Formats: sequence, structure tokens, C-alpha cells
Amino acid sequence: MLTAAKTTTMLPVTDPERAGRFYADQLGLKAVGVQPDGTRVFELGRGDGLGLMPAEAGAQTAHTVLTFEVDDLESEVADLERRGVRFEDYDLPDLRTVNHIAAMGDERAAWFHDSEGNVLCVHEVVTARRR
Repeated sequence: MLTAAKTTTMLPVTDPERAGRFYADQLGLKAVGVQPDGTRVFELGRGDGLGLMPAEAGAQTAHTVLTFEVDDLESEVADLERRGVRFEDYDLPDLRTVNHIAAMGDERAAWFHDSEGNVLCVHEVVTARRR
């Protein structure tokens, strides 16, 4: 059944080597191998995976393609910033960040781009926090 299946998120990257360094060094993900087509595979939490698939420039999208749920968003943002990740800030009518973090109902989130232009997010479910 698909509800019990492990998943692998596939992201398009123009430079798999550069992207591999970003995901390993800046995000701290564990590389598990390279497939024959050049896709670099990383281990994600809870048994899921991430594939960085070679693609032409422009294959990336303008919306969030991957989000990581964390328990302590401020701590995670600070750790990623120390590793060189640069977060986006927004001041829009329906989305405003303070210290890179936007509050949206029962969750808070912060966005950044990977080395290839893919939009990634770290988020925290507020209802799961101390209340």
C-alpha cells in the first residue's frame, strides 16, 4: 500500500556535484550513493530519500518543493545559517517574516533556496509545541 511506502523526493539540479555538496555540507544530509544516470541520493529522516536528478537549467520551480518538519524552528534556522544557508524574508500582504520566520495558523516556517534554485522550507507545527 502506498500509505506504508517509503518515498524519495526527486529534485532537478543543473550541477549534481555542487548540489551534492550543498545537501551534505550545508544541510547535513547523509549521501547514500549515485545512480547510473548521475542522480545523487541522500537519506532523509524516517526512511525517506532525496534524489538530486541532473536536469537542464530552468527545471526548478518557484514554489516550495521540499519541507523539513522540525521541533525547534529557531534553533534549526540558526544552525543552518551557521552552515551558510541564507533564508528568504518576505513582507507581503499574506506572508510576513520576522527573523526569517513566518507564522501561519498552527505552523511557522522559513524558506531558502538550495544551490540550484529549488525552494526549500523548514517548518514547525505550533500545536505540537509546549502550550
